[in-house]
Amino acid sequence: MYAVIETGGKQYKVENGSVIFVEKLAAEENATVDFKVVALGSDDGIKVGAPYVEGATVTGTVLKNGKGKKINVMTYKPKKGEKRKMGHRQPYTKVEINSING
Repeated sequence: MYAVIETGGKQYKVENGSVIFVEKLAAEENATVDFKVVALGSDDGIKVGAPYVEGATVTGTVLKNGKGKKINVMTYKPKKGEKRKMGHRQPYTKVEINSING
């Protein structure tokens, strides 16, 4: 059984026991989080919600809150002597999927 969940404006295909990295959630480590289910697949077929599947939930446990690898961003304007270097680290939340109900 698998589910397609939505969080942080993105959709993820998950199964029991899978570990995913999602956009930062307002949850502490070892907290339980619930996700909205967009589609639910099993041996019987697939259920697609409009926009969400009624009565279906996916529960996960927050393993870690962290920051991703640093990326460097450069801006440059020729003939103006203007250049700037910036760095960015995107925050994320590491979640382990515990159960898919539906």
